[in-house]
Amino acid sequence: MDATPYRECRLCPRDCGVDRTAGRTGRCGETAALRVASIGPHFGEEPSFTGARGSGTVFFTGCSSGCFFCQNGQISVEHVGGELSSDDLFARVLAMVRGGVHNVNFVTPDHVWPHVADLGRRLREAGVTVPFLFNGSGYHRADRIPDYLRLIDIFLPDFKFADPALAHRCMGDSRYPQIALSALHAMVEARGFLEPWDTTGARTAERGVLVRHLVLPGETANSLEVLRTLRREFGRHLPLSVMSQFRPTPACASRGDLQRPLARPEYDEVLACVADLGFDQVYLQELRDDDAFSPDFRHNAPFRGNRDRAAGPGAS
Repeated sequence: MDATPYRECRLCPRDCGVDRTAGRTGRCGETAALRVASIGPHFGEEPSFTGARGSGTVFFTGCSSGCFFCQNGQISVEHVGGELSSDDLFARVLAMVRGGVHNVNFVTPDHVWPHVADLGRRLREAGVTVPFLFNGSGYHRADRIPDYLRLIDIFLPDFKFADPALAHRCMGDSRYPQIALSALHAMVEARGFLEPWDTTGARTAERGVLVRHLVLPGETANSLEVLRTLRREFGRHLPLSVMSQFRPTPACASRGDLQRPLARPEYDEVLACVADLGFDQVYLQELRDDDAFSPDFRHNAPFRGNRDRAAGPGAS
């Protein structure tokens, strides 16, 4: 593995320049040591990725965005996870693939990209042919997309914020909307829209882009502007996953409406906008009043949906 990018780290838009090989942590909260929170089939992603045998998720510890409300806050903010050597990571992911998952789903991979690139190369050399999926926050450097393209077949970025002030409040960077839009343009230009599109999961995706958006309580105006922006920039055929799964975390205390779950009228307002704008490839999500969408990475199977193969993040 080439550790050079870690020596003056510019892997994410934070551009912190930290020498992570010297044991210092970047803005992602991680050194150059690879730490992983979970590896295994996940049955709660969108049907295009989960299919019948699950999406082969690799949850990396740390995150460049650091949104205080993150449902995966245990790994993105609290940095739950264990250190793995490159050989151990390769062995575990290869075993997972041989178990029959439909893809390898790299979750929040940008800040550990040298390890991911090395893993992907070794998997391909070992004969692995399933698609590789980049599952990220949308907060990615557009100039790094060509490097990702050497490995990645499917991009699954968030588009969290169209409101710069809300982005600054939630993750400390008002540039998020322009950064995410630039990265998304590069992804779509290179890979196109997700294909095949099959909401039943009978045919899982092989290539392309699907954009996720999480509706936040009290912030429907942000969601409406996200949808208008995506419609204007990419047209009505852009595949979307519009999620209702927000659950307040302890960090949401004293954060206004973000202290509560999403309300039905709020989600309905956003879905009405989806329909009005004519988007025709959309996953919607059941609005629930429990914590089915909240993982616990202290368990071997973090998602309840993996234990009962029911709902989980991204379920339609």
